[in-house]
Amino acid sequence: MSRKQNEGGKPRKAAQAKQFTVNEPSELLAFLLIHLASMGRNSVKSVLARGQVSVDRRVQTKYNFPLEVGQTVSINTEKAVEAPPLMGLTILHEDDAIIVVQKDAGLLSIASSKDEQEVTAYRQLTAHVRTFDPKNRIFVVHRLDRDTSGVMMFAKTEKVQQALQNNWQEAVKERSYVALVEGKVRKPEGTIQSWLKESSTLKMYSSSHPNDGQHAVTHYKLIQASDSFSLLEVHLETGRKNQIRVHMEDIGHPITGDKKYGARLKPIGRLGLHARVLSFEHPLTGKLLRFDTGIPKLFLNPFKNAAPAPQAGQAPRKQR
Repeated sequence: MSRKQNEGGKPRKAAQAKQFTVNEPSELLAFLLIHLASMGRNSVKSVLARGQVSVDRRVQTKYNFPLEVGQTVSINTEKAVEAPPLMGLTILHEDDAIIVVQKDAGLLSIASSKDEQEVTAYRQLTAHVRTFDPKNRIFVVHRLDRDTSGVMMFAKTEKVQQALQNNWQEAVKERSYVALVEGKVRKPEGTIQSWLKESSTLKMYSSSHPNDGQHAVTHYKLIQASDSFSLLEVHLETGRKNQIRVHMEDIGHPITGDKKYGARLKPIGRLGLHARVLSFEHPLTGKLLRFDTGIPKLFLNPFKNAAPAPQAGQAPRKQR
């Protein structure tokens, strides 16, 4: 294990740790009671509660955390160094190859040249992995716009990053979003295709000429609608910059809160776009992983006091 630096710059001796490999499925506390048989049950619980136990290098404190065959359980004999708190981020999965997170709206994925000092998902996760080893790094695989919330993934080695990016279309089995858009979308489902280009003002747009730009394909299904808003499930066939935002504007139903792409209304106080599902084959194990972060409750608020929009061919309800 690498030595950590203290605040004075002198190397600090790393905490000693015992490591055990999981040979059969078990809950974490039961596993610890077997491998720390010399300690009493309450002492083992205290070690767990103090954050001295990690599974595949991620601290775990839940007694019933499920262990899988092949995982490594580490037990520090000294109190573990706590990872810095994450702001606007929740870690959904972490192993030696990848970190999958849920990002809040308003948080940058990674800094650009004009906002290098801002708190970003990338900067926070870099600090997180360096808690375990100062040499650890993370690598960007894909990004979400600042005002888009939802699930995204980072690699923990450059080799894994390249493997994912070079095989993205084959590795990703499902990538879907939830979009709150203006107006009543009449078609229950549809596909939007265009060729995307970027203007001199850095705004993406659909070219009027075939084969002029990057081909983009977006599929949508209607979840819920009122006369003023529609909630859509959106599946990406391609992953172009601002693709969903441009395509929603193209069909006359811009995403709420998206002034850049034609929106007039901001009913939930933020951009109405959430990356709900990411499913992919693990770059090292080949195992299929799926993360579903659900529909944010905020996205349902505009429909609470609104009568549902009539379906095609159905007469509107009479007002009493």
